[in-house]
Amino acid sequence: MAKHLSLHLLILLLLHATTSMAVHHIETGANELSFTYYAKSCPTMEAVVHNKVAQWIKTDLTLAPAIIRLHFHDCAIRGCDASILLNHAGSERLAKGSRTLRGFNVINDIKQELERRCPKTVSCADILTSAARDATLKVGGPFWEVPYGRKDGRVSKAKEAELVPMGHENITQLIDFFQARGLNPLDLVVLSGSHTIGRSTCSSFQNRLYNFTSKGKPDPTIDPKYLKFLKKKCRGSTMSKYAPLDATTPTKFDAVYYENLERRMGLLSTDQLLYSDMRTAPIVAALASQPMLFSQQFAVSMVNLGNVQVLTGNQGEIRTNCNFVNL
Repeated sequence: MAKHLSLHLLILLLLHATTSMAVHHIETGANELSFTYYAKSCPTMEAVVHNKVAQWIKTDLTLAPAIIRLHFHDCAIRGCDASILLNHAGSERLAKGSRTLRGFNVINDIKQELERRCPKTVSCADILTSAARDATLKVGGPFWEVPYGRKDGRVSKAKEAELVPMGHENITQLIDFFQARGLNPLDLVVLSGSHTIGRSTCSSFQNRLYNFTSKGKPDPTIDPKYLKFLKKKCRGSTMSKYAPLDATTPTKFDAVYYENLERRMGLLSTDQLLYSDMRTAPIVAALASQPMLFSQQFAVSMVNLGNVQVLTGNQGEIRTNCNFVNL
């Protein structure tokens, strides 16, 4: 009982701290963002995004986690400026670490429709941020208000994209990466919870199954039954096969992801490590024991993510084609 209470108090304190951080991002770091930014210039903006995302996900459910991941990869490098969408030699999009990213066609479809309705008005950065929210909703996740006014960046470098965590980092590296972007350990644990849906290529965790840390044995932190399941799932070519990030409820947006970590069923090394480090394990335990906290905090942490190092005013541009900078 005392342990449960202490976890509850911890998460409440962290919730308060991160909620304050979200407000700080909007008022200072992103002081030109507004919830009514397109109210007059493009009043149907959110409706277009919502309807297009719903249409695409209806035909392919895997696009929901793909869009959320695409948004993270964008914000993780140079902030939320749609630099991940630029498609030219040496861009983030063509980096080795970006080769499994998907959802570009969804954003392009939304952009084309908005250009028809409101030419040169809605940025690709705002479209991607809004699409990530609506993709979350379509798989049962929470709603949150998205402030708008982001501008699109003109710079995109593949070398920088290789800095995005790929599932092999330690907790200190992950915390440092997030803190450099104004995000704290709670944001790290909660945003990792997006792995409640989606899948990963077998090649991303193959080393955990057979030759962990080059010792010729599996990762000892993997539950034996789960290890057997993964070996069967990934038999043969590892580049063309996938495993669900949440083996228990792979298509449902819920807190079971955190329960899986407690059962030693985290798919990626960076997932399982969240439950082995004193800086993040208590948060995992709290979210596993109180599922509603995950839904509430995911909305807050996604607002925090969407406000990372945004460009506003004259700092960027509004691309007419999300794949290329304006001429």
